[in-house]
Amino acid sequence: MILYHGSTVDIPRIDLQKSKPNKDFGRAFYLSANYDQAMEMAQFKAEFAELPPIVNVYRFDEKLLQELKYKRFETYTEEWAHFVYNHRTEPQGRTLHDYDVVFGPIANDTIGAQITRFKQGYISFEQFLQRIQYPKGITFQYAFCTQRAIDKLIKQ
Repeated sequence: MILYHGSTVDIPRIDLQKSKPNKDFGRAFYLSANYDQAMEMAQFKAEFAELPPIVNVYRFDEKLLQELKYKRFETYTEEWAHFVYNHRTEPQGRTLHDYDVVFGPIANDTIGAQITRFKQGYISFEQFLQRIQYPKGITFQYAFCTQRAIDKLIKQ
């Protein structure tokens, strides 16, 4: 399969240490199977950096998932919301699992505000789950969480 990563730089060699902590599935290299989604992310990043958007393209053999520790969330569920919440709020920015690859829905851009509302008791966890769903419809991401998994990506 072909996967895309939206950025403002060309990434010939992925360095997991440059990935930001406290993302949906922890510190990881995030990709999409949807080019438009990756381009949207690249354009978002480019706006702030005042640089041109770049979509990095990688090939990944899905059969390799059998060799890797793989977690898959098919849709928005309570388990997914807890997984995202725990990673977004982890005080030291640690990744709280040992999966090589995690696949699942993207949380929407207002997740920070929703986390605050939930922590302060203004909304229930059920409301939190509803509010962190991507408003444009469900979109998915792949998080390559270990060097072992990243080594299986081939830059195109």
